[in-house]
Amino acid sequence: MIRMKAARLARGWSQQRLAVEAGVGYADICRAERGLFRLYPGQAEKIARALGLRPEDLLEEVESDGDRPVDA
Repeated sequence: MIRMKAARLARGWSQQRLAVEAGVGYADICRAERGLFRLYPGQAEKIARALGLRPEDLLEEVESDGDRPVDA
């Protein structure tokens, strides 16, 4: 699972709620979480800000608890 999805789920947010909180299109979040779309830098910044993450960490693969990278 990617960190963006783990952080979203930890907050109890739907993809639509994250889209509203970040001001980013719902379809882009959905596709990014499934690995079908690479976020533009501005989108990544907005999503990261909404989730309290760094933009470069959004697509990092993590364990299901969202705290550690898979390779850790």
